[in-house]
Formats: sequence, structure tokens, C-alpha cells
Amino acid sequence: QVQLVESGGGLVQAGGSLRLSCAASGRTFSRPVMGWFRQASGKERVFVAAINWSSGTTRYADSVKGRFTISRDNAKNTIYLQMNNLKPEDTAVYYCYAELGLTYWGKGTLVTVSS
Repeated sequence: QVQLVESGGGLVQAGGSLRLSCAASGRTFSRPVMGWFRQASGKERVFVAAINWSSGTTRYADSVKGRFTISRDNAKNTIYLQMNNLKPEDTAVYYCYAELGLTYWGKGTLVTVSS
């Protein structure tokens, strides 16, 4: 089992920045692929960014490339999503996930970007 706890969401004006954190506990020794999805109100959950824990390789959705950066801290078993130049369309609940055969999800953290 893997437990994921997100933090760092909040309200920010367009053009501002936020950093989300996702702390993992449990079966983290397996060094999974971890990342973020987001779900806007009334829409489906969509991929945002991911990082391979072992290699550090990252990938991003086209909509966030150049604005968001995903990173990891091995010692803290935590991944981060640095979000810059936020836009109102980035408003969503952001969910952390980990792929370990099964996919584990956090409960989400709300990001609201005002125009």
C-alpha cells in the first residue's frame, strides 16, 4: 500500500505561482512513477506531469509545458509541482498519483486561479 498526501493548493491571481507537494508513505521503496492529474469542475481528470523516481525523467502535458516543473526529494519521499504563470484555466483539483502495478491516488488539493 502507498499513501499519498497533497498540500499547497490555494487561491492565487492569474500570473502568480504555487507549489504543490505530495508526500508518499508505505511501499515507497519500489520507486514508482509519480505525478499529477487535475480535474476541473464538470470535466474529466487529465494528466498534468509525471516523474520517474529512479531516472528523474519527466514529462508534461502540452498545456503546462514551460510553466510547471515537477521534481522529487528522495530523502523526504515527496514530489513537488512548481506552477508559475498560472492561468484561470489551471483552476482544478490537483491529484497526486503513484504507479506501482496498481495506481494509487491522493485525495486532491484545490487550486483556484482568479482573473
